[in-house]
Amino acid sequence: MNSCVDLIHSDDLLDATLSLRLMREAGYSISADDVLRKFTNNNGDFNLRHSKDLRGLLSLQDMSHLNMREASLYKAKEFSRKHLKFAIKYLEPNLARYVMKSLDHPYHVSLMQYKARHHLSYLKNLPTRHTAIETLAVAEFQIKKLQHQREMQEVKRWWMDLGLAQEIPAARDQVLKWYMWSMTILDGLSFSRYRVEATKKFHTQSAHFDRWDLAAAESLPSYMKSCYKAIYTITNDIADMVRKEHGFNPINHLKKAWASLFDGFMIEGKWLSTNQIPTSEDYLRNGIITSGAPLLFMHLLFMLGHDVTDDNNHHILRVISCPAKIMRLWDDMGSAKDELQEGLDGSYKDLYQRENPHADAEKHMLHMIACEWGDLNRECFSQTKSTLPPCFIGASLNFARMVSIMYGYDDEQRLPSLEDYTRMLLF
Repeated sequence: MNSCVDLIHSDDLLDATLSLRLMREAGYSISADDVLRKFTNNNGDFNLRHSKDLRGLLSLQDMSHLNMREASLYKAKEFSRKHLKFAIKYLEPNLARYVMKSLDHPYHVSLMQYKARHHLSYLKNLPTRHTAIETLAVAEFQIKKLQHQREMQEVKRWWMDLGLAQEIPAARDQVLKWYMWSMTILDGLSFSRYRVEATKKFHTQSAHFDRWDLAAAESLPSYMKSCYKAIYTITNDIADMVRKEHGFNPINHLKKAWASLFDGFMIEGKWLSTNQIPTSEDYLRNGIITSGAPLLFMHLLFMLGHDVTDDNNHHILRVISCPAKIMRLWDDMGSAKDELQEGLDGSYKDLYQRENPHADAEKHMLHMIACEWGDLNRECFSQTKSTLPPCFIGASLNFARMVSIMYGYDDEQRLPSLEDYTRMLLF
């Protein structure tokens, strides 16, 4: 880190921006505006002499995505992207592909496994290769792939044994989709048990109840009884796991988290049944809850051995709400519809457009997403704020990174990045 402290004041664009990124990721409070000032003119625009520095531009582009709402980094993103796109047509094919991938999947906002696999493909086409490192990387990918395949099979057996797909035709039989979230959020062989339990939780968060009492389930219709028992069993199993591994019982916190989700569903149901049109802000505030992300993160927090206290509660809520809001906005962008939805879920885009008929709703939402990323970066990379374990911070960032892959539909209503990601890491 000492070398970064020295190089951050360098006149070389690559050295300065790479050092800035590494120090920011390590939690050091460094002003991007101060570091980048030497590369700009009096108007704050980047000097054109840097437009042909390919390595410097790539590093500047990477750094721009660790923005904490800083003006210089917004300009850095625009400047580097413009000149990298221009340079692609003049590069040799392998390097051109690498630059294009770097623009399509920027370092900070992309999944590390995905970036690593594409970087490995680039290295294999270089004239000078580090075969030992390549061999080790490929071996690690294969080990992870086998582990993920075993976990998938375990979740599939659980889902079939549960019988909800047969008993409730509307139940979403999307084991692969839900496992992809868990696999992405919790990266590492040591989190295998947590990935399986998190995937089970994903499957059971669409039922509506207001009492945490197994006996009360007997008065419910058969299909609701099965849902309730599944939720009750999975949640208590996770609470028991936390108690055994970390010495505290989070069941009361988990009950409240489930109750908040169900309350959110009831609010949406009331809007629908009474033909009430909420304001875009009311919809979004409730939509963050009904995205299911806050519920998932509460389970993860406890599984990772961290409790909620008065001192860290606000910080936890911000680390959770930012990726949840990013997810809700991406999902509501309206680029495609889930094949099992019927258009009754509401949309922030439609509500905002109704309130602002002459505005560009999608542009507004993309700006909101960028702002949430800025807030998330500030929460995750500030040593003075973060009392949370690094693995939980990583889970929050990975969740936000997965959103654009999970909802990045193309013009043919397909998910090319998700298909590529799934094929690369699972099959």
